[in-house]
Amino acid sequence: MSSSAPATSPLRAWFPTLVYCTPLQNTGLARFNTDLAAECRQLRDFDTDGRRWSEKNYPGGYTSYASMNTLHRFSSTFEGLEKKIGRHVRAYAKALDMDLRGREVRMSDCWVNIMPESAAHSMHLHPNSFISGTYYVVTPPGCPGLKFEDPRLSSFMAAPPKLGSAREENRPHTTYPAEAGNVILFESWLRHEVTQNRVAVERISISFNYAWA
Repeated sequence: MSSSAPATSPLRAWFPTLVYCTPLQNTGLARFNTDLAAECRQLRDFDTDGRRWSEKNYPGGYTSYASMNTLHRFSSTFEGLEKKIGRHVRAYAKALDMDLRGREVRMSDCWVNIMPESAAHSMHLHPNSFISGTYYVVTPPGCPGLKFEDPRLSSFMAAPPKLGSAREENRPHTTYPAEAGNVILFESWLRHEVTQNRVAVERISISFNYAWA
């Protein structure tokens, strides 16, 4: 009986965009998030400058992005969060085959986002960092996830639209559901957005950037 070589596909995937998503830790997330949510709300009450900035730039919501964006340096709660996230960032950088030249990754920015009903965050990226991410604290059922845009989209030019049945990896956008306790990491150049929150319960998340030095 003759044998033949196994069939192989002529297709190969190149230049992948890797997104990392996993629970922050295996146990204790409910208690951790309860304490974290309380501190996020206290911060909003305290942060007059942040509320004023949010009125103009984050309609309906609150973010400490422009007022208190290094929370890991001023709060023991956020410092603890930084330590928990750090191991995930190092694992992600390793999966990306990044040559850190012996340097350490460090959290450069960390801020709170509170999205009540109707609040949204338009498409953007995170300059001056190499890994960015979000940790979900409160995610009511039906709240929006994190929507990513294919980074090649502006280069498609005369390409026809994708089929409605297109595989996930061939679609121009993909959305990761917001799930309390999950940390999601992505390269900082990847454009993303959070669409309008259509539920009457606040969605709370903590965003951050990492640099290497």
